[in-house]
Amino acid sequence: MNHLRFLRYVDEVARCGSIRQAAERLHVAASAVNRRLLDIEEELGTPIFERLPRGMRLTSAGERFILYIRQRNAALDQVRSEIEDLKGLRRGQVRVIASQALAPVFLPEAIAAFRRSHPLVDFDVRIGDRKQALEALRNYDSDLTLTFNLEPTPEVTRLAEFEQKLVIMMHRDHPLARDAGPVRLRRCADYPIVMPDRDTGGRQLLERYLSRSSLRLQPVTQSNSFEFLRGCLIHDHALSFQIELGAVSDGEQLVYREIEDRGFPKGQLVLAHLRDRALPVIASAFARHLELRLPGLPGAETTHDATDL
Repeated sequence: MNHLRFLRYVDEVARCGSIRQAAERLHVAASAVNRRLLDIEEELGTPIFERLPRGMRLTSAGERFILYIRQRNAALDQVRSEIEDLKGLRRGQVRVIASQALAPVFLPEAIAAFRRSHPLVDFDVRIGDRKQALEALRNYDSDLTLTFNLEPTPEVTRLAEFEQKLVIMMHRDHPLARDAGPVRLRRCADYPIVMPDRDTGGRQLLERYLSRSSLRLQPVTQSNSFEFLRGCLIHDHALSFQIELGAVSDGEQLVYREIEDRGFPKGQLVLAHLRDRALPVIASAFARHLELRLPGLPGAETTHDATDL
């Protein structure tokens, strides 16, 4: 299957934007990569890359060709998975992109539990926001996404949805932590607020609600790193917001309180894959594993019947 290896050369150059960097990642000579690119362009009868002073950029023909390569690789992964499944080995790789809230505890625990019964399976996990998740599915860089408030789109099949509350996070010594009950958002205005950036589903859910209210919560710090924001809660005794499934995973120093305000909306944690793409057998099995695992966890309530896998 040497031709598949050569197609990988094209894919790697497209990802790196450089023949030299692609060759380093592929552990081959740059001249070999360039030679294969020229061979493929000659066979296609058109350039697939623009050779620029600072790198390589796909042409319009190249963009179509790279989509063909990634679709072909995805189909090959599916066939390989089916062959391994027939052999009873349950091998393969599962590629997942998930929201940051799931990174500290939920996703590692879910993968560890799955691998106890599928020890020959390996995982490629990326953490990203809703836009990054959709892009990863479109580019065949991920089999599945588990993302908060993934926007509906015709090209994505939503396997299941799990209702999630947005909650207020704080250090256990914070004044608002003294009472165990829900907290009104107006009380948060008296304390420093740290928030995830505006691309996150939780931030957008909060801002849509506040846009209909006279209350303003101005963050003193915002970041694309939830880990950094958790540090702010410890060192600055600030407040932040997180989906409940992520908030319960922060250990003994941090606690959370539900939002008391009437009519505050809930969001959806969405398990999805690219429509019209046949998932590898092992990825389908892991999707089913997540569907069974999520409803029993704090804050997760199924709101959509999953597609049978």
